[in-house]
Amino acid sequence: MDNPLQLSFVNFKKGAYIIVEGKQNADRFFIIRSGHVRVSKEVEVVEEDTGNMLGPGDFFGVIATMSSHNHIETAQAMEDCVVISVYREQFGLLIERNTPVAMKIIMAFSRKMRYLDEALMRQTNKNHMEADPSFLFKLGEFYAKQSQYNLAYYSYYQYLKFVPSGPEAATARDRLMKIQPYSHAVYLDGSTEGLTRYYPKDTMIFSECMPGSELYIIQKGSVKITKLVGDSEVLLAVLKPGDIFGEMSILENKPRSANAIANDDAYLLAVNKANFEGMVKTQPQIVTRLTTLLSERLWFIYKQLANTIISDPLGRVYDTFSMTLEKNRVTLRAGGAFVFDYGPKELQGMIGLTGADGNLIVQRLLENNKFKIVDNKFHVSDLAEIEKQCEYFRKMTKIDRSRRESQGAH
Repeated sequence: MDNPLQLSFVNFKKGAYIIVEGKQNADRFFIIRSGHVRVSKEVEVVEEDTGNMLGPGDFFGVIATMSSHNHIETAQAMEDCVVISVYREQFGLLIERNTPVAMKIIMAFSRKMRYLDEALMRQTNKNHMEADPSFLFKLGEFYAKQSQYNLAYYSYYQYLKFVPSGPEAATARDRLMKIQPYSHAVYLDGSTEGLTRYYPKDTMIFSECMPGSELYIIQKGSVKITKLVGDSEVLLAVLKPGDIFGEMSILENKPRSANAIANDDAYLLAVNKANFEGMVKTQPQIVTRLTTLLSERLWFIYKQLANTIISDPLGRVYDTFSMTLEKNRVTLRAGGAFVFDYGPKELQGMIGLTGADGNLIVQRLLENNKFKIVDNKFHVSDLAEIEKQCEYFRKMTKIDRSRRESQGAH
């Protein structure tokens, strides 16, 4: 017998708060049936891509609900409203019964991701390089110097495929011939055979800046996601069975934004756009997983954006630690110790400070005897200290902003 999807309709009077920023236990989200709702954040770093006023058919609270984090926004009824309440555990059933709603949420999330990513690049003054397939040659050169011939071969090959008359085409052909005996790159032209792919350890699944037409679900093994920043490779994530990656290319037809490399022998399920739309209807658990993944990423980008406006860089350091702990769902309890899986160099990159300025911030942090560096990783002996410092620096930032606003008014 079919499970009935029992959604509840909730009435809110004009002026009522429906969700409140920072509140824990986000277990449901809302779809507006009638009326208008205004969403806002305590600190608006960038205006929402769709504006802050929502109407019938729009939804809010999905990011916190599906990522199981605190609410990142406040929603207030601007007039008498009726909203549909959807609990987290009802989401799979909602997808089965109402595929267009699921697709609307996923497409809205993918657009929001691009928009916020670009905003974050602007806020942190990082050079946002437009995806250019010519970059594939630079990638090939980088991996060739590292003697990573599978990755170099793949990158040169894609460069010649997408930029056949590029300025480095002759060099790329020469490099390919030289390293071919040492390379075991696979699926250089993709594959049309079945949905399952096998990638041996240290082979490239896709390169940043190349066009993409598939997302992948890891069935066995692991995949690392990396990005070339300047002259070094930055590890963004190591993904495990059940994880999904590469979704932005099929949701938005945008080039790949990072490299995906088999961390060990990996078996993947490859899903193209046509298969994906069929899968939304037949395999709601995959769509639920994808929505959860996008929610987690969006929650983290919002937190990173809020981090950029903390006026003291040391405050940004403590806030970065706090973000890491919340992302890993570690409770900030007094006396609790924790080892972060990054050291000074990675931390400086996270807060956008390098060189002498970055070293100075690390020195300031280590003046606090609750922190130390062991084996190039930060250790904290009392987790409550992080929350205490975050509160102090947020308060200082508010005072600083108020002062500047009042000076601007005179």
